[in-house]
Amino acid sequence: MKIGIVCYPTFGGSGVVATELGKALAAHGHEVHFITYNQPARLDFFSANLFYHEVSISKYPLFDFPPYELALSSKLVDVVRFENLDLLHVHYAIPHASAAFMAKQILKTYGIDIPVITTLHGTDITLVGKDPSYNPVVTFSINQSDGVTAVSENLKKDTLAHFNISKDIKVIPNFIDLSRFSLKPRDHFKRAIAPEEERIIIHTSNFRKVKRTADVIRIFKKINEKIPSKLLMVGDGPERANNERICRELEICHDVRFLGKQDAIEEILSVSDLFLMPSESESFGLAALEAMACKVPVIATNVGGLPELVTQGESGFMSDLGDIDDMAKNAMYILEDSKRLEDFKEKALQRAKEFELSLILPIYENYYKEVVGSTKSAAL
Repeated sequence: MKIGIVCYPTFGGSGVVATELGKALAAHGHEVHFITYNQPARLDFFSANLFYHEVSISKYPLFDFPPYELALSSKLVDVVRFENLDLLHVHYAIPHASAAFMAKQILKTYGIDIPVITTLHGTDITLVGKDPSYNPVVTFSINQSDGVTAVSENLKKDTLAHFNISKDIKVIPNFIDLSRFSLKPRDHFKRAIAPEEERIIIHTSNFRKVKRTADVIRIFKKINEKIPSKLLMVGDGPERANNERICRELEICHDVRFLGKQDAIEEILSVSDLFLMPSESESFGLAALEAMACKVPVIATNVGGLPELVTQGESGFMSDLGDIDDMAKNAMYILEDSKRLEDFKEKALQRAKEFELSLILPIYENYYKEVVGSTKSAAL
């Protein structure tokens, strides 16, 4: 099958999932064409079945805001026509679903009926999509898609609650490639970070307010008062400067390292003992799944799709939003006993194996066949 994938080419969850899915499909014999404005961050190797098409955006001075959606629609028309694609799979509703709809209508004038699948990832529904400026377009674009998927039951529920959706939404959870995300022996790195064998706690995100990174710092402060530990803050974003200020105020800078954006996150997870995710909203919690695959248990909030991922009291603990005392208490319970910590680590890995790529990929492939078959039948 020839598949076009539209996504944001960033380190965010939707871009990561789309890119990893495309790579897996290519490895499985499909021809995959990525269509976006930059090469996706994780599209970092050559394959005979992988192609990248850059969307060029006009710099015409009339436009205060370059019309990316129109440029993307035109590029989709071009790629579908000349690469003979069988399917478009667009990740993140805004603006990809509406751009795909426009491309689909244009392609019909060429006698081409291209099926479109839209995957909802989270903030395209829970945050941005609810904005009155976008709501009608998001609703229309989802309903006009030939297939719709969501990464968790919670996101499906939110979508149906806030939008007038007539389409059936199929839940296909995010996945993990255990050939990449697995515990790797990095003892020299661990000794460099924790020379006195301190526990290593980690947080990874884009440092937006929704991730509540200030809570991460404050939870760590409570842990560090009782258990010698180090905190690794991986990623970057608008809250970083504020987090650094809080570290100075709490006088814990010597135990906190801001590592910025990292490509080989599995290397850092491999030396970590506990993952903190006190987010305000998580449609699934891909970063938590990556941590669990590297045998790192999770302390998180019981929001969004996280209860579908974290097994309470086994692969980690979940607490109410903003309850840093409870999160710190649960973290210390895991960390204070080495045997208990090892048990949580093992159960985190076992839970992660339930989301292994080899289990999820066939679900996507079967759904592709179903949607393409339905489109062809409707055209007859």
